[in-house]
Amino acid sequence: MEQNPPCPACASPYSYEMGGRWVCSECAFEWQSESQDFQNAQNQELVVGLEVRDANGTRLADGDSVIVVKDLPVRGAPKSIKAGTKVKNIRLTEGDHNIDCKIEGFGSMALKSEFVKKA
Repeated sequence: MEQNPPCPACASPYSYEMGGRWVCSECAFEWQSESQDFQNAQNQELVVGLEVRDANGTRLADGDSVIVVKDLPVRGAPKSIKAGTKVKNIRLTEGDHNIDCKIEGFGSMALKSEFVKKA
């Protein structure tokens, strides 16, 4: 069995091929070939993660679990997301709603970090 190359940015062994490029499943770094992009990763300052803080000021990271701290109304849904709902495996993004996640009963959602706390 052929082994996937490690990520040049974070050295994670969990990479996969997508559309002719390699993608790291941990830091989302994309590269064409090991030699060229490894040198680019060493020479450039890469932003591996965003600095996102929860309602208490605790730093969040991709894959964390969070708890919703107040009821959040959802447009087009008959009910709101209740305070105390645990959300697992979040993904940080740029923008106003800086958390992408899946909430049971609602599906994919974008949340603001100011309405969650780290679990």
